[in-house]
Amino acid sequence: MFLLVIANGVPILASRILGDTFSQPLDCGITLPDGHPLFGTSKTFRGIIAALAATALLAPVISVSWGTGLILVALSTAGDLVSSFVKRRLGLAPSSQFMGLDQIPEALVPAMAGIRLLGLSVYDVTFIVALFSVGAIILSRIFFKLKIR
Repeated sequence: MFLLVIANGVPILASRILGDTFSQPLDCGITLPDGHPLFGTSKTFRGIIAALAATALLAPVISVSWGTGLILVALSTAGDLVSSFVKRRLGLAPSSQFMGLDQIPEALVPAMAGIRLLGLSVYDVTFIVALFSVGAIILSRIFFKLKIR
């Protein structure tokens, strides 16, 4: 859970601190034949690099190697990018909310890897995905009201 919070919070923090600096979209503005971007403007190189670096650096705080932290955040990011890809195909704007799709892939993919990497059980995975999903929904609403997101 700690690593998921870091992976998801640091890009927002980096955006607030750095503004438009290094805010190049990860998809480099590619538009697919459906007329929608690959991922959209909210998925940036800055966010990905910040999430990878912070999670790798902070993983040892909870006795997880930096390499394992890096793998888990990469998988969380991949789940998040899949969500963004699907939302763009549905014609939804970047940063728009889609309950479940916004939370489950980015928590489930690394949690499933955690079975092998961290010895998590299926119960642990279920708990992590549920807790992350509920927490993300609540925090997202608070962040939108506070204009942090």
